[in-house]
Amino acid sequence: MRQEDDLPPIVWPPDFGRDPGDSADGTQETATDSTRKRLIDGAAFILDTTLDCPSLWGDGEQVLWPDLEALYITGSPGVGKTTIAQQLVLSVIGIGPARFLGLPVARQDRILYLAMDRPRQIAKSFARMVSERDRAALVERLVIWKGPPPQDVAKNALILLGLAATAGASTIVLDSLKDAALGLTNDEVGGAVNRAIQTCLVNGVNVIVLHHQTKRSGSGDGGKPLALADVYGSAWLTAGAGSVVLIHGDAGDTIVELRHLKTPAEPVGPLKIEHDHIAGISRLADDQVDPLEWLRKQHAPITAHHLAQMYADPGEQAKRSHIERARRDLNRLTRQGLAVKSEGTKGGTSGGIPDTWLPAARPHQFELVEDSA
Repeated sequence: MRQEDDLPPIVWPPDFGRDPGDSADGTQETATDSTRKRLIDGAAFILDTTLDCPSLWGDGEQVLWPDLEALYITGSPGVGKTTIAQQLVLSVIGIGPARFLGLPVARQDRILYLAMDRPRQIAKSFARMVSERDRAALVERLVIWKGPPPQDVAKNALILLGLAATAGASTIVLDSLKDAALGLTNDEVGGAVNRAIQTCLVNGVNVIVLHHQTKRSGSGDGGKPLALADVYGSAWLTAGAGSVVLIHGDAGDTIVELRHLKTPAEPVGPLKIEHDHIAGISRLADDQVDPLEWLRKQHAPITAHHLAQMYADPGEQAKRSHIERARRDLNRLTRQGLAVKSEGTKGGTSGGIPDTWLPAARPHQFELVEDSA
């Protein structure tokens, strides 16, 4: 087994961290290549940049992990943050399925996983999900760093990028953030951690962060955490994140809820997730509603309120958040050409008429009509 003393020294990117105007003899130099790559003209930056949201874990406008933007997976201890992150990692390197929790995952060549929070437990968790037949892929595509980084991330903005460069990794996973930097409630520390993460992103290294929520019960909806304020630490930590998801539940729960607290595009979920703790497999719960499949089973035009009632707990009336989610889902299906929307009318003396939706005809339905003519 490889020992910590056998690890190679950290290899920093060429010229990184050096002022391009410095030289050994003190004279001015031309800017280095690494600096030139980040200095581009305004037209190229603004007009030539795609307006789409490229994703590493997502589909169209539903994106949980945007490319070159940090993903935070947060929650209280024991709700399955590490379990979910590990399954995502295995999908990314080609060992796990191409879709995870209903959304496609983009493949990558190599990931660096910082196993900082109880490395032995992290190893045992991973071991549930793989077997000896995966050895070659694990050797080639997954690199593990045991324990805290060589320096506090808040005190050295280059340490994460240096570790990723040493490992030859395109993504670095921090499990968990509390072990990478001390004093996370301090805004100066939070800003410094964000700087270290942004340094990775701007140099083409993606970042996944596992982090905790506050100990208070939550900001609303029966005590459920609903806001970024429910994530532990300085606001500067999540300020630089592209996506923040929070896993809600009690330690050891089989069924937990994924809430999308910060979104790069449309919100995903909330999703009800079922953990198989023995196999280390997480899946969408059997009663999870697929809005498209549900819509296709209806025999009359439906409103957002109809679908919202499917999102509510059994025996409860749909809440405003359920109705807003249903309207987002139905409008998304309409934009994708999978549903047909009929605009309603605003209120007045007649009370108004709500928007309604029908499923769009599938290609084979047109074929059947033509065959019967």
